[in-house]
Amino acid sequence: MRDEASANLEVQALLMDLEQLHMHAGEEMHSCGPSDLPLSVIITNVDISVFQDEIQRHTFEAHFRQYDPDAEFGYLKSFRRAKINFTSPSKAAYARIEMHRTEVCGQQIGCYFAQPIQMETTTGTHLEPPALEKQFLISPPSSPPIGWEQNLEHKPVMNYDLLSAIVHLAPGQSHELHPPSGNQPAIVVHICEDAFHGPRPTIEQTKCPDRR
Repeated sequence: MRDEASANLEVQALLMDLEQLHMHAGEEMHSCGPSDLPLSVIITNVDISVFQDEIQRHTFEAHFRQYDPDAEFGYLKSFRRAKINFTSPSKAAYARIEMHRTEVCGQQIGCYFAQPIQMETTTGTHLEPPALEKQFLISPPSSPPIGWEQNLEHKPVMNYDLLSAIVHLAPGQSHELHPPSGNQPAIVVHICEDAFHGPRPTIEQTKCPDRR
């Protein structure tokens, strides 16, 4: 482990970097302390044996438990990473500074602070209900908003020209629906004649088989 004085200097450097991040993000400037640092550290390039062998895992965890005996470990085998949750930001900072780019279980690991997720809420940690004018769209529908009135249906529009044209359709005749214009052809409907003359054949009903 490094001496405490050099570790404290690096922690102060991290706090200065954190203040710079607040300034670039447009947040209100305030004095940062150790409590502003994250509690979690992400470990990258973890040796595959840590995920497969119990002894190697205990060896890996022992390197970080010297900073916090109550630290909690989570492993991501597919990414060869581990997440360590410390009980205080200062312990996480010391572990991140001293263990970064050191060899653990035969691999040089990288230690990085986990980005804290901050949800900006005004009234609490729960989602707000939709606006009143949108609630009647929920299924099943709730009560409509105050002042809502049902729209009356309009009277059907009767196209008498279309009805007259349909009435005058006769078999064997051609009827022009749209006259030609410019380079567009006319639309003409040819009504087919009834090809069958005489009485229509009847379909005999299938006889039910005899029951014994």
